[in-house]
Amino acid sequence: MLKYTFDWSIVTSGKYFEWLVSGLKVTLELSAVGIVCAFILGLVIAVLKMSHYRPVRWIATAYLEFFRNTPLLVQIFFWYFGSYKVLPAAVNEWLNSTNFEFAAAAIALTIYTSAFIAEDIRSGILSIPKEQMEAARSAGFSYLRSMQYIILPQAVRITIPPLVNQFLNLAKNSSLAMSIGVMELTYQARQVESYTFKGFEAFTAATVVYLGLSVVITALMDLYNKKVLNPQRA
Repeated sequence: MLKYTFDWSIVTSGKYFEWLVSGLKVTLELSAVGIVCAFILGLVIAVLKMSHYRPVRWIATAYLEFFRNTPLLVQIFFWYFGSYKVLPAAVNEWLNSTNFEFAAAAIALTIYTSAFIAEDIRSGILSIPKEQMEAARSAGFSYLRSMQYIILPQAVRITIPPLVNQFLNLAKNSSLAMSIGVMELTYQARQVESYTFKGFEAFTAATVVYLGLSVVITALMDLYNKKVLNPQRA
């Protein structure tokens, strides 16, 4: 029979608990940076994808196809091991002077997730009647101004549910940052397991925290949707 003595105290108090809390803080920071940057970049790519200029559409299409169809882990390794080849020297120097592992993971998560967010936003834009764009242009708005003031506010409201899913995926995908040494929650759970051989307790605690994080993000987005985007339904 299996004789295993569970010891939950290692993940609820003491230095190992502090390790997990430290990892959670890094996970939250990485997720927050990734969510904000991915949404902004995804919004830009979606607008470029809808452009009337073919070269601009081709660039946006190439971006989407490349980053949507390559594994996130490969992209993390690329930015960690090969970023110095594609980024300006000044940027590389600045990254090396800060937390380079965190920056590489944030860049990879941002770019990867933005490709999916762009398609969600583009679907929302396509659901808006084209007459609204025509009316805005006839009223003297430029294409970008029409998008900014007329089309995108409506499209974002429509795409809130899929955007929430993308934000949740980003928060969970942040665990892959442990592969390049980012000391986020999964990394710290592995450290606890290595020092205590209590892998069940360590990774159960990490699982519960990720679940709680997902529930909190969903609740916050639902609250934002009800109070800000659709206050009349609150």
